[in-house]
Amino acid sequence: MEALRLAIQTRLGERMVTMSSMLVETVSINYEDFNESFLTCGTCLCIYDGSERTPKLLPCSHTVCLHCLTRIAASQTRETGAFRCPICRELITIPRGGVPALPPSFLVNQLLDLMSRQRREVIPKCSVHINQDLLFCETCDTVFCTVCTGGSHAGTSPGCTEHTIIPFSIAIKRMSEILLYKANECISKLTQAQDSVSTELQRLETAMERCLNTVDAEFAEIIAKIENRRAELQAAVTAAARDKRIVLEEQQALIQAEKSKVEGECEGLQYQVEVRNITERIESLSERLDAAVALKEPKENAFIISEFNHNLAISQLEQALDIFGRVRSSTTLPGLCRAKLKDEPVVKLLSSVILETVDYHGHPRNIGGDPIGAELSYTETGQSDNQSTSVETEIKDLENGTYEILFRPPRACRYTLKLSVFERPIKDYPLSFEATEHNEPIKVYGKHGNGKDEFHQPVTVAIDNDNTIYILDTGNSRIKVLSCDLEFQRHITNEGLEGRSCTGIDVSQQGLVVVNWRIKTVTEMTKYGETIKSFTHSDFFEPIDVAVEKSYGHILIADNGKSCVFVFDSDGRILFQVGKRGSFKLISSVTIGPAGEILVADNRIQVFSAKGDFTELISNDSKGKGTYSGIAVDSEGRILATHTDKGRSIIQVLKLGGGNVLTEIDSHSSKLRRPAGIAVLPNNHLIVVDLGNDCIKKYRYW
Repeated sequence: MEALRLAIQTRLGERMVTMSSMLVETVSINYEDFNESFLTCGTCLCIYDGSERTPKLLPCSHTVCLHCLTRIAASQTRETGAFRCPICRELITIPRGGVPALPPSFLVNQLLDLMSRQRREVIPKCSVHINQDLLFCETCDTVFCTVCTGGSHAGTSPGCTEHTIIPFSIAIKRMSEILLYKANECISKLTQAQDSVSTELQRLETAMERCLNTVDAEFAEIIAKIENRRAELQAAVTAAARDKRIVLEEQQALIQAEKSKVEGECEGLQYQVEVRNITERIESLSERLDAAVALKEPKENAFIISEFNHNLAISQLEQALDIFGRVRSSTTLPGLCRAKLKDEPVVKLLSSVILETVDYHGHPRNIGGDPIGAELSYTETGQSDNQSTSVETEIKDLENGTYEILFRPPRACRYTLKLSVFERPIKDYPLSFEATEHNEPIKVYGKHGNGKDEFHQPVTVAIDNDNTIYILDTGNSRIKVLSCDLEFQRHITNEGLEGRSCTGIDVSQQGLVVVNWRIKTVTEMTKYGETIKSFTHSDFFEPIDVAVEKSYGHILIADNGKSCVFVFDSDGRILFQVGKRGSFKLISSVTIGPAGEILVADNRIQVFSAKGDFTELISNDSKGKGTYSGIAVDSEGRILATHTDKGRSIIQVLKLGGGNVLTEIDSHSSKLRRPAGIAVLPNNHLIVVDLGNDCIKKYRYW
């Protein structure tokens, strides 16, 4: 390598004027390592020149251009007559002649001369003004010379007041460096892509080997079963032939024995002279002749045949083999697949993320079967990322190219979901989202008044097997009928609803049952308002709610005045009563559990057997100030209850048999005011009557 050696004698400025010695500085620079940063001011990053950017040597041995030193001195020397070096912060005293009197950096000037001589042949010149070096404006992305623009580049670009102008050769070098950087980045990315594809090729080979081994194993099992069947048929043929052979060989042995006897008796027959002996021999041979005739017919036959066309087994086997096994692949490209939340996640409610898969061309896939990986976690306050808590997930293949990832957030915080297909991350990986503890209503229906869509003191609700909703609109003396989507259908009126005093409703086998506390009457009507029957009872004092047991049609009436629940048969005959005076404080609701249990709510929820025996206390407000307004039980045995305490109204979801609170609905942005009756819809939805707001609300509760 050619080394560039410079020996420069440098005078060290006024501070060293009294010194007679000369400082000789020798610098050894590898030519290939030399670059234009040596000739660039470390403060403004501009190339040194012989005018405004003249390199000045400071007493601290650092070199800064005249322009920067003038600006720095002007801002720092108002009182002290000194300034600090912008590189090492050493305090520099300004000589008598000011900043321009600072000594020049002869080393930098020599380097500038050297570089100028070496690059003179390669510096691009203007094609019009051949003696002018080309310049480059980074602001305007323009190549020019000073003559082309009349000495003012700004004049060539109206509206452009600030420019960064550098020599064209430097611009070429910078662009070359940028190009090289981009090229290296591109090569790095391509190398990563190559490695990724190579890895996938290896995985493909592994998958192919695994599939081939699976095919071999499955068909080896089938071949083994076929061989077993062949052995069974061969054994059956051998057994049938053996049985026949035994019979025929026994018969043959018997024939041989008889033949031997006859041959023995025939020996010496020509020497017999007595007539009696000959006669006896003739009679014996006659008998043996008859036996020989009988033995002539084989007792068994040689018929054995193997049949394979006696049924459809062959064709069925062919059909089975045609559909036995399949080879399935996928064109899904994980890097283009996207995931999105189906609904806003709510704490303790079943939530889901939908993953949509696409192929290499971005076309949606319409079949499932891809191996999906899902890892859901959250990090609590004070936890580090590597101590995150995992959340259980369930992946459901919808078999149309989309997948549903189900989960239940345990708390309100930020979650991270890492989704992968073929163990490769999807687009926008990972997916982050927040879970809220506030469960908002899906839909709200109604307002105050007496019109089609209005309520006046709605108190309770019932839902039939067709998921039709019946709201007891007491203030309007009617029942409002809605669909499960809260769409209005019709109004029901009946004499049992008059007086604005009905407080309980439920669905019966024949229609609807309501109770009117003012007239102390229970009325059963069709779902269009025709009276089926009505009855009362002498012990009624303040009947406030009704529940119907669906299996036998028993009608339960909660009576606050008697502090008990009366149980009637479907014809209105009293059967028994649950509780007695003092058993309840102020009954608000009664309902039937999935096994016929009787649940009664006041400031507690008490459970009784179908026969009225107390079994357990589900929930008890220890302070005695809160109250339950409505209760219902779903098919899974979860109790849904509206609860109010200190002006705060919520819906509780409790576990029947233990009373654990599974979740609560606070309806954060749509506050409940005096929630009353409640009823259950399919798919974990409920309807609650919001008496204080004269409306009903639909929620998802699990």
